[in-house]
Amino acid sequence: MRFPVIVGPTAGGKSALAVETALALEARGLPRGEVVSCDSIQVYKGLDIGSGKATEPERRGVVHHLIDLVEPTETFSVQQWLDHAERTIADICARGSTPIVVGGTHLYIKALLDGLFKGPGSDAALRAQLEAMDPAERRAELERVDPEAAARIHPNDLRRTVRALEVYRLTGTPISAQQRQWDAGGGGRDDCVLVGLEWETDAINRRINDRVRDMIERGLVDEACALWESGRLGPTAREALGYKQLVRHFEGDWSLEEAVEQIKIETRRFAKNQRTWLRRLRATPGSVWIDAGSGGPAEWAQDVVEASFRDV
Repeated sequence: MRFPVIVGPTAGGKSALAVETALALEARGLPRGEVVSCDSIQVYKGLDIGSGKATEPERRGVVHHLIDLVEPTETFSVQQWLDHAERTIADICARGSTPIVVGGTHLYIKALLDGLFKGPGSDAALRAQLEAMDPAERRAELERVDPEAAARIHPNDLRRTVRALEVYRLTGTPISAQQRQWDAGGGGRDDCVLVGLEWETDAINRRINDRVRDMIERGLVDEACALWESGRLGPTAREALGYKQLVRHFEGDWSLEEAVEQIKIETRRFAKNQRTWLRRLRATPGSVWIDAGSGGPAEWAQDVVEASFRDV
């Protein structure tokens, strides 16, 4: 049996599916699963509602890992997550249980499946120069030297824009071309199976809007405000969806209604970017894709279990 790696768009039901898969394994007399979160925001303590962490009742007794690893004042890299994930997966397997990796941070998933993208190291002086550029000139340069990267990087995403330009200036090759080479090496592991949830765009957008409303009703505003007032939102955590928009409200830029609407808009945009990643992951040899428009997590879980036994 291979362990499942579950992917899909935000608000698509991945967390519920992971729990149902763990329970389905046990129901079949197989080693019960333990969930390994693959989410760049769920690693932060205190960012609970906005990151969509499963509550204790939602976990239904299933053990969850790689949640609440660091304080929200800290930074956390894909390499750090990968190191934690490899150790955790090995430990779960050594205890005779089944890891169930699940998450929406598809860069982390790609790193787990194929290793990290090997770009050039950072150049502090060059980064400072790029960050000091006029935003319009910086964007124009990215569109000129790497239009493919510009098409998927939001104009306000300073970090990714700077990195794309840094890679080009250091190597003379667009980062998008280097990433295509990375994609071509798919299927580096044989101990897991990638399982993807597929949603129609209109359906997932409705789920996103419903999810944002639910988060607000559950207390996201109070959670974000407490973190902001205590100075616990570090440079990475404060950029997280939901928290970033509410900080703008706390600082007086937007009304609460405007902030909530921006959360919905940016989350739908994030889901669109995720679809790009999912298309790349679809090329993973042996991957299984589930039409999420029919059935629900309990039914999907049976497909995940079957996929884990396929060709073994």
